[in-house]
Amino acid sequence: MNSTEPNSGPVPPRITGISEVRSFLKRCTTMFKMAGVALLILLLLVPLAMIRSVLQERLGRRNEAVANITSSWGSDQTIIGPVLIVPYRYTVKTWKEQPAAGGKFERVEAVSTAVANAYFLPAVMKIDGAVDPTELHRGIYRAVVYSAKLELEGEFARPDFSEQRIEDKDVLWEEALVAFAIPDLRGVKETLQLKWGAQSLPLLPGSKLRGFSSGIFAPVGGLRESSGTIPWKLGLTVRGSGGLAFAPVGIQNSVKLTSPWPDPSFRGAFLPSERNITHDGFTANWQVSYYGRNYPQQWTDQDGASVLTADSAQSSAFGVNLISGIDAYRNVERAIKYGVLFLALVFTAFFLFEMLSALRIHPFQYAIVGAAFCLFYLGLLSLSEFIAFGLAYLVAAVVTLLLICFYSAKVLKSGRRTFIIAGLLAAIYGFLYVSLQLQDYSLLFGTAGLFVVLGIVIFITRNIDWYARDQA
Repeated sequence: MNSTEPNSGPVPPRITGISEVRSFLKRCTTMFKMAGVALLILLLLVPLAMIRSVLQERLGRRNEAVANITSSWGSDQTIIGPVLIVPYRYTVKTWKEQPAAGGKFERVEAVSTAVANAYFLPAVMKIDGAVDPTELHRGIYRAVVYSAKLELEGEFARPDFSEQRIEDKDVLWEEALVAFAIPDLRGVKETLQLKWGAQSLPLLPGSKLRGFSSGIFAPVGGLRESSGTIPWKLGLTVRGSGGLAFAPVGIQNSVKLTSPWPDPSFRGAFLPSERNITHDGFTANWQVSYYGRNYPQQWTDQDGASVLTADSAQSSAFGVNLISGIDAYRNVERAIKYGVLFLALVFTAFFLFEMLSALRIHPFQYAIVGAAFCLFYLGLLSLSEFIAFGLAYLVAAVVTLLLICFYSAKVLKSGRRTFIIAGLLAAIYGFLYVSLQLQDYSLLFGTAGLFVVLGIVIFITRNIDWYARDQA
């Protein structure tokens, strides 16, 4: 009878395989650690994306509040005019069929009279304005609005119909009027008076320019008897938000604006020929001719077309915006874009401490540091809604730095290493703040900073034999 004896041979192949796996894992410790840190950085993109979503939601609420404020105060203003409108009669020839002898029809020419408008722009337009900005609040949100006192004056040449081959007897001089297109007239507190030659004419509400929904006009007389230029003058107060612009309707246009607003943004087809910007406000002067626009000095609507439209006027308009280029929300949005980069820098510092000092830092400890970094952006966003962005940035950065340094003192087990981390964090936050302030040179400054950081890492790790460390 055969009996079965216990196995007493060499080590089974599976035991050998486990040893090989352990040896492989030991040889690739550094690589796996780097892969784990990289994966953790990618996972931290989720809370950064959530903070960005909160930012967009708060920005949307801010824009809604600003829109409500400006809708009650006044919209962006573009002053267009004055335009002299003179009606005239012209004959229209048509053909019509009428019954003839023998039950037939014959075509007969019919002549009728119709009325069209001729439009004339001023030879000279001068504007002198003072823009007074004001901040209005709704809850924690604010909007910049303004009240502008404008003095408009200039000259019209006597309308000349020879170009259109219209006889003087067909011109309806007594029905002529002067019109302005102004988007929002809620800032007008008193009856506007247009000084036309020696006359003082009240301006009436209503748009007389095709394609413009709001405006003012005044019937004018004495054009038939006039032989030279006709001076005009208008004092106008408008309220608006965002910006104030003008269309260059004159052959020569001169505009001067003054305001205590310290951060103007000049816009439109023409920049000021002279400007002076200080902390106390700005003064800007424009000298613009009619060569920069795409509509003529005079035209008619006899063919049903309108030359001066909202689009053509806007394409040649110029003026100033009273909105800062970058507000707190935009700064926070730009700061979040650096989030992954700064996580990588701090994690690199912890990783180098772990490799060079024989420390063991758990992935959970990396995650805690990453969470503190993410909370910095949330704190910055919430604080910047109530206090100045610079102060909000300082408070959020100091709190985050203290949290990370307090935790690092235990994780890194060395005051010197903690001091290095504190210096690195201070440099990172300082670098980010300067980058946010340098609107035009932020890319150049950021790129230079990254080269410096990479150089430091190369210098520190230049003598490390990574394969030897894993084999030790």
